[in-house]
Amino acid sequence: MELSDFDFDLPDELIALRPLRPRPASRLMVAEGAGPAGACPIDAHVHDLPRLLRPGDLLVFNDTRVIPAQLFGVRRRDQSEVRVEATLIRRHGPDLWDALMRPAKRLMTGDRIDFDGLTAMVEARDGGLVRLRFDLAGDAFDAAIDRAGAMPLPPYIARRRPADAQDREDYQPVFAARDGAVASPTASLHFDADLLSRLDQAGVQTARLTLHVGPGTFLPVTADRVEDHKMHAEWGEISPETADIINTTRASGRRVIAVGTTVMRLLESAVEESGRVLPFSRETDLFIRPGHRVRSIDGLMTNFHLPRSTLIMLTAALMGTDRMRALYAHAIAERYRFYSYGDSSLLIP
Repeated sequence: MELSDFDFDLPDELIALRPLRPRPASRLMVAEGAGPAGACPIDAHVHDLPRLLRPGDLLVFNDTRVIPAQLFGVRRRDQSEVRVEATLIRRHGPDLWDALMRPAKRLMTGDRIDFDGLTAMVEARDGGLVRLRFDLAGDAFDAAIDRAGAMPLPPYIARRRPADAQDREDYQPVFAARDGAVASPTASLHFDADLLSRLDQAGVQTARLTLHVGPGTFLPVTADRVEDHKMHAEWGEISPETADIINTTRASGRRVIAVGTTVMRLLESAVEESGRVLPFSRETDLFIRPGHRVRSIDGLMTNFHLPRSTLIMLTAALMGTDRMRALYAHAIAERYRFYSYGDSSLLIP
């Protein structure tokens, strides 16, 4: 497969810089049927989900919580100082993190970096990736990050405006529970307590798993051949209880719908050939692209993604490349809002 198969032109004005309020006010493109025979999409809204879904359907959410992983500080070496920016991406211990840093070329092993109330030493550097050991650990570190850090907004938003206090709420799902993500599972951003209550009243079930989303998920692919791309690993967990709910739902002929590509990716990492989902607790670097046979779900709710990204390839694996190309053309023509703070889609193959 060529990378150009997953490219498209998007007008800049369709990139959402802020979410709509209330959260379920976002538009929802509903598309049923994979491949060229799929029906024309329906233009609805997220708040319509209780009437669009069936009683007994199961929505599976990612309950990861985004940490304010972007830090600004000063590198100190002898008598010199340089301002630096760090985005924490992976925790290796109570006080040890990998971070993407700028300007990384101005850093070397042994450098001290002072953030706001937090100090780190550079233990290693590999290009823009730097390993930092902090002077705080555990709960004390988490409290310091919560105070000093900013939400790590995607580059297409961060280039246009800095993260602010409102993003602390906007970029976090209402049911986020487990710290560890450095990017939001954005399909979940459309849900609020009222919508969850109405879904429950309509007989729609919910279940939760955890995938700590890393920045690699949203990066464009740079390899010319799609098959040459290597996914970043992310840690995920599916409890035995969640696996049982999913398997029971499908065994009874009801639908399992993943809320977000992160949920689909983790479920596909844990599914057997038969379609049975197993409990899971480890990292996954599964790359879902056309040719992958989806076994674990019957539908996907997801936002509109970057061109040339692994996420648009994942949706193409579910619905077909030509079908997704047509659906994105429809979304652009109908002025849907794109990316993390944008509108959503419900894809039922």
